[in-house]
Amino acid sequence: MKKLICTTLLVETSPQGLPLGAACIASAIKADSRTKDIFSVDLLDFSLEEQEIVLARQNGGEYAVSALLAGRLAQKKPDFVCFSVYVWNRVILEKTCIELKKLLPECVCIAGGPEVTADPLSFCSFDFMIAGQGERAMVELLEAVSSGKEVNVQGVYSKGSDLKGEIVRACPLPPDVTASPYLDGTLDPARYCGALWELARGCPFKCSYCYESKGEKKIAYFPMERLEKEIELFAAKNISQVFVLDPTYNASKERAIKMLKIIEKKAPGMFFYFEARAEFIDRELAHAFSRIPCCLQIGLQSADPEVLKNVHRTLDKKKFTKNIGYLNEEGVTFGFDLIYGLPGDTYRGFCESINFALSLYPNNLELFCLSVLPGTDLHDAAAGFGMEWEKTPPYHVIRTPKFSEKDLAMAEKLADATNLFYTKGRAVAWFNSVLYVLHERADEFLKGFMKWSEANNHSSGSFREWSAEKNSVQIEELQLAYVEKKFREKHLDRFLPAAGDLIRMHSALGRCTYDGTESEFSMHYHPDDIMSEYGTDIEFFTQNCGKQKCRVKVFCGKNGADWRTLK
Repeated sequence: MKKLICTTLLVETSPQGLPLGAACIASAIKADSRTKDIFSVDLLDFSLEEQEIVLARQNGGEYAVSALLAGRLAQKKPDFVCFSVYVWNRVILEKTCIELKKLLPECVCIAGGPEVTADPLSFCSFDFMIAGQGERAMVELLEAVSSGKEVNVQGVYSKGSDLKGEIVRACPLPPDVTASPYLDGTLDPARYCGALWELARGCPFKCSYCYESKGEKKIAYFPMERLEKEIELFAAKNISQVFVLDPTYNASKERAIKMLKIIEKKAPGMFFYFEARAEFIDRELAHAFSRIPCCLQIGLQSADPEVLKNVHRTLDKKKFTKNIGYLNEEGVTFGFDLIYGLPGDTYRGFCESINFALSLYPNNLELFCLSVLPGTDLHDAAAGFGMEWEKTPPYHVIRTPKFSEKDLAMAEKLADATNLFYTKGRAVAWFNSVLYVLHERADEFLKGFMKWSEANNHSSGSFREWSAEKNSVQIEELQLAYVEKKFREKHLDRFLPAAGDLIRMHSALGRCTYDGTESEFSMHYHPDDIMSEYGTDIEFFTQNCGKQKCRVKVFCGKNGADWRTLK
């Protein structure tokens, strides 16, 4: 039999970083009658977090990593290697292919993935490139090459071929006949402590910055029977978390609720991460989400409807706010995504987007610099917007007519400060309460934190490097110190004991919930009072609740994080 390896380079070894794309290709080859008896298939993934790879990168850069990966692949003496190529691994995998060819000149190297789909003939290292979903095209390509036939497969391009006209993508394999890499044993979710779970392919929207912008604007769902078997496998493997791959999970409310009921029944203790659209959330759906442990990530991108029009998105702020209110009422955890550098946006507009987003109490706020990805509608239209961007990964925008280089640098710092103080600092429960007392907007407060942190930063590295090193206890210390500074500047010292207790309690409960860390600390008020419905109204609470100094222990109880006072 011919030996074939499906491989990729991951950013990290985690449920979010597992090699699902490469595994799907491996499963397709193993399942198809035309290839299963001809090829022995292995899945071999690498991670930038591996110690050997980290050291190679530190000592010799990307070339050293590529040489290391090529050496590992060559040891297995494959006849074919299929590379899954993304923005973060393109450069290294191209070099890996070159180094592998030096060691195994006869090895056939094939590349697929989003980067290849965007511009297959921009690759010159690989023998063949597959544009689009690769399960069917890969099998047909392997069948042709292994039998010595001429390769004439839709979506497949060979090195040195002349592309005329638009890129033709491979014809996708219907989800109902696509092999499951989990059910056939190609992927073991236990190895990654979780799973990427593909429920559907395609998207009904055409957001111009997304790879789906040139898709068919329709969704192809995987069969419920297969999904039920996969969720049963996840439960049997006793994994703790699942990241759902469906860019608009709630596009079909009926199917979304049906799937949530299956999850509730078959995996009640597992935590799920969904991508959802706020405009499709109603009270019934919010309640269904509340019945399982989960978090929704919602792509807001900008709070300016005019900016969103430029990237083929819409926003009804009143409806958005109303629907997010259903999630808050039901106690559903959710977060928002925002992008800075969008065409037509400004630094001031980005700040207003932060203010709008944080006013709705998201659990996290993910802030990204715009990437003008090849193969998207935005890439085709960017020059018309007067945008300049990097022509190599990660394709970040450099400047726009309304968002200068200096503004983008400030936006990046503000994003880092927001991530540190709000998201990593788990500040959702008290952040707006503090702003209310200070009479400040979120962006003003966070800009002040950024400047204060930089002034007190004794590290020789950047703000991002400095903030990345902070653990949850250190972040709490920063939060308390900065809040104290702000309150004293505005002569609001009388509210500091309540504000400090509120921060300490929620920080301790957060650590206990997320990593099981127990803690003891002193408080000015009784913890039952601080954690009551009145605790977040700092002014009212200070004026109406008597102090009761005590020592508090936060611990892991039978039903999660709990507390008690100590004598």
